[in-house]
Amino acid sequence: MCSACLTPVYPMEKMVASKLTLHHKCFSCKYCKKKLSIHNYSSLHGEFYCVSHYQQLFKRKGNYDEAFGHTPHKDLSPNPKPS
Repeated sequence: MCSACLTPVYPMEKMVASKLTLHHKCFSCKYCKKKLSIHNYSSLHGEFYCVSHYQQLFKRKGNYDEAFGHTPHKDLSPNPKPS
């Protein structure tokens, strides 16, 4: 099953990126829709980006999680209890 379009993937059209199965045609940048290859992509939280947009979106917020609308890792860990 393609993780992008949720339809069956046949062996001739199958590829795996970041442990996700996809059609070659579905492997594209979430931001600009540019077709990606296994050598020129970045991923975060199961979404794929061309390297330039991944870096551009990172610079906008200063960290990858906030730039992509996710809770920053520092906010996910429980606060230490006072001694």
